[in-house]
Amino acid sequence: MGRLTAVVALILFAFSSVVSPDGGIKKEAKSKTEHYRHPRSPEPTTQSTQPTGKCSYTFIVPQQKITGAICLSTKNPEDSSGAVNKMELEDLRLELSRQQRQIEHLKQVVEVNGSLLNEVKFLRKESRNMNSQVTQLYTQLLHEIIQKKDQALEATQLENRLLNATALVLRVSASYQELESKYGALTSLLNNHSLAIAHLEKRCQLRANAVPTHGTQTQQSFVLPPQVQEVPLSPVGNQNQSQNQGESSNEIQRDQTDKQSQERPRWQAVQPPPASSINTPTERPFFSSAETKTPGPWRDCQHALAEGGSASGIYLIRPRNVNRLLQLWCEQSHADGGWAVIQRRQDGSVNFFRTWEHYKQGFGNIDGEYWLGLENLYWLTAQEAYKLLVLMEDWQGRQVHAEYDSFRVEPESDSYRLRLGQYQGDAGDSLSWHNNKAFTTLDRDRDAYTGNCAHYQKGGWWYHMCAHSNLNGVWYKGGHYRSRYQDGVYWAEFRGGSYSLKKVTMMIKPIQH
Repeated sequence: MGRLTAVVALILFAFSSVVSPDGGIKKEAKSKTEHYRHPRSPEPTTQSTQPTGKCSYTFIVPQQKITGAICLSTKNPEDSSGAVNKMELEDLRLELSRQQRQIEHLKQVVEVNGSLLNEVKFLRKESRNMNSQVTQLYTQLLHEIIQKKDQALEATQLENRLLNATALVLRVSASYQELESKYGALTSLLNNHSLAIAHLEKRCQLRANAVPTHGTQTQQSFVLPPQVQEVPLSPVGNQNQSQNQGESSNEIQRDQTDKQSQERPRWQAVQPPPASSINTPTERPFFSSAETKTPGPWRDCQHALAEGGSASGIYLIRPRNVNRLLQLWCEQSHADGGWAVIQRRQDGSVNFFRTWEHYKQGFGNIDGEYWLGLENLYWLTAQEAYKLLVLMEDWQGRQVHAEYDSFRVEPESDSYRLRLGQYQGDAGDSLSWHNNKAFTTLDRDRDAYTGNCAHYQKGGWWYHMCAHSNLNGVWYKGGHYRSRYQDGVYWAEFRGGSYSLKKVTMMIKPIQH
């Protein structure tokens, strides 16, 4: 009996929770009830005997022996749960409102903080940019500081070099002045010796040429150095002549070594040049310094041209088989180039009345008037066969040339004797007369004349008796000059011996085989 009562109470409790107050069945409770079964009970079966629209349920509960007391609550569960749910619902609503307000507040804070965060990010980015710019500026500043320090150091070094160079220049200038004074003293001594020698020559000539007349008188006669003579337009005999625009022709007097013994010359006796008429050297014997056109060194100008040196200028040359460096002017634009300039006259800026040592070593300005030097000329022409080209220009602008198919000089032991080949050109041949002759200067007489031709011609040359050409003579401006002696820059077959040429250039070049 007690077991049945518990089952009925359980069924009523379950039904009250399923059926709504208005008689409807709660879907959720229904669903739960439909699925409720005892674990050991079989599958429930339902039979619908009620009319349509009403449902009835039949539950078959297995019999189970219940032990212990059964407690049943007498309170209405709906009232109790309803009261509790309303209070909780109010609390939940309040809490929800409060949380919504907090959410709204947090949203506002997030919006403000978001803008601040963006600004902070932007400022951080700007800060990084500024840091990079500051670093760059600092690097630039450091580089400029280092550069200024280097420049200051270079300026200090340059100042020191300049001071050293100035001191060196002062020492060189003092040495040069001392050497110049010594050179002046030596020149004066040499002039005195020259005067003494000339006086002795005069006495010898007086003694040799004295001829007695009527037993008491003597007639004196002296031999002039052979000169280029001015002749009429209609020459007599077979003398060479050249006529230029109505001017009087000029003739070369040939060798007179045999004639002088047969007939007496008709010229007036000439005294040796006085000391005041001798132009003593006033310049240093060596070349002025100049920058070379290319590094080199080359064997000669033809070698430099073959290696790409196509511009005329100063080149560094080392002849073959000699450890000797020299600078000279290479003319690369005239007649296929490769010409080494060994002598140039153009403005009278250099004095060519010099001693043997000067003519041996060379002197002048390489880019102006200069003489290459006999020793340099010997080493150049000793390495292979060369030819000679002489370019000349008068004061009316007329230009002529003389070319010789071979040219060389012997060593100093043979007084740099001239060896010359065959002539061709339009200037006339005024150098072959000097072939096989030794070089003569004012202090070393190697000519065939009884006196020293260098004293009369005021230069250094391969003099004979004395000269048909004197390209190292005195440079007179204007052409025709007045002088007691024929001492100008002349080429006898071109304008004669009394005409000083305006420009002269002597050049050599290897013979092309």
